[in-house]
Amino acid sequence: MKYSILTASILLATAAVNPAAAAVSEKDVAKQYTTVAHAVFQDALTTAENLDAAVDKLVANPSEQTLADAKAAWKAARVPYQQSEVFRFGNTIVDDWEGQLNAWPLDEGLIDYVAQDYTHELGNPGANLNIIASKSLKVGGETLDATNITPDLLASLNELGGSEANVATGYHAIEFLLWGQDLHGTDAGAGERPYTDFVEGKNCTGNNCDRRVQYLQAATDLLIADLKEMEQQWAPGQKDNYAAKFQSLPAKQALTRILYGMGSLSLGELAGERMKVALEANSPEDEHDCFSDNTHFSHFYNWKGIENVYFGKYTSSEDKTVEGASLADLVAESNPKLSEDMQAALKDAEKQLKTMVRYAEKDGMKFDQMIGAGNEEGAQIIRNSIQALVLQTQYIEEVAGALGIDNLNPDTADHDF
Repeated sequence: MKYSILTASILLATAAVNPAAAAVSEKDVAKQYTTVAHAVFQDALTTAENLDAAVDKLVANPSEQTLADAKAAWKAARVPYQQSEVFRFGNTIVDDWEGQLNAWPLDEGLIDYVAQDYTHELGNPGANLNIIASKSLKVGGETLDATNITPDLLASLNELGGSEANVATGYHAIEFLLWGQDLHGTDAGAGERPYTDFVEGKNCTGNNCDRRVQYLQAATDLLIADLKEMEQQWAPGQKDNYAAKFQSLPAKQALTRILYGMGSLSLGELAGERMKVALEANSPEDEHDCFSDNTHFSHFYNWKGIENVYFGKYTSSEDKTVEGASLADLVAESNPKLSEDMQAALKDAEKQLKTMVRYAEKDGMKFDQMIGAGNEEGAQIIRNSIQALVLQTQYIEEVAGALGIDNLNPDTADHDF
């Protein structure tokens, strides 16, 4: 697998300044931003198609190996997708679309069987509906036909009954179907769904294997359809897609959106919602990739997306690189000292998040163990990452000011840091 924390794809790029080169314009930077976005979403689509192929093999021949291969394909698909989230903030078209792909945490009892004592959101009418076991779903006074599990049906069930915990689609629904519940709490261990949950016929475990297969295939089909839609929105050479509209914005407005997206993912979302919330509550329910224990990589690649945008560069799963005019170029030309400080802040955030990955991958302390009550070593790893992200965001705001953008105000998601 090309995606490894030790490969060149995750090493910090440095922006070489060539004094003889022509000055980079703000319009050039805005255009390169759309080029990077398209490359990321295109790669997310490619890896989702690889996941779909692995799911088809699992369904055709359920075994420990084909289930393991599908899990590996899911993890690989997360790498480019996590790098796309920097485009959510400041681009409403992405943020409005994202919920169907990446909503979390979810009440998994909506989807399939769960432990009798599983914790779900209080007052959620869909928390135990179990779509896979039910051909009709009763919510309040309404009965929904679920005879055939299709992409359209699943999309219609998101936020069923008005609860955001009712997540029927996207990466995390697929993750739950592949891994099952993680019943280890803050101890070591991820979900342990057996491959026999996908064996149709008398050797089926978990019951309703035929409908579980339907669900898994419908969810992956919908994931691909959604990613195709967003890939087209950022495709070059189109007259009326979002990339064209973004490039037509006044340069300062485009730069504001770019920097706001970087700062908001860095501060309110990654440092706040994805780390601070889980740590303060000691809650694996608030862990991002909670079924697979892949959260450390998701956090790292969220950060990587911020770096990609700053340097105007992206390297795909197939080692194809796009690179061009960047914020780093603008800052280096206008304020060399700030350029050094911003790159140092990025390097420190990278260092802290790589430490989180190293502890998870080499030392066996995954994120859900780090947040466990009394694990001071794990808590400090997370605190260090949060502090580095806060500092990184402060420099993003300084970059904005140096480029003539006042009061950037990245989204804090109501967290104090």
